[in-house]
Amino acid sequence: MANSASGMAVDDECKLRFMELKAKRSHRFIVFKIEEKIQRVVVETVGESQQSYDDFAASLPADECRYAVYDFDFTTAENVQKSKIFFVAWSPDTSKIRSKMLYASSKDRFRRELDGVQVELQATDPSEMSLDIVKERAF
Repeated sequence: MANSASGMAVDDECKLRFMELKAKRSHRFIVFKIEEKIQRVVVETVGESQQSYDDFAASLPADECRYAVYDFDFTTAENVQKSKIFFVAWSPDTSKIRSKMLYASSKDRFRRELDGVQVELQATDPSEMSLDIVKERAF
């Protein structure tokens, strides 16, 4: 069983939804949360493929930690359509210290379960994961 040193167990639905986002492009984003009572990471929100980055940012709670992935589409200077999958570790300043510690200690193990993430962002407030920063990190 998982402990704080190795991180939380990961619900199978997390991996399934991530594979759908990565392979089928059927989701724009996924928000994950740690359910402390059952000691595992679970899917909280799934964003439809037509939803925007603003919809994604709005789905993250203002005062609670979360993990999330976002499928970012962009066009290069050579006019080539590309996509990158971002992993976001959301840990707002206003969240509880215990929650920040739990998410921080479980992040690496959970992140390894999501094979195919290309860029990682850590954010403590919305300005640290603005669309401009995402665009900058995509190139």
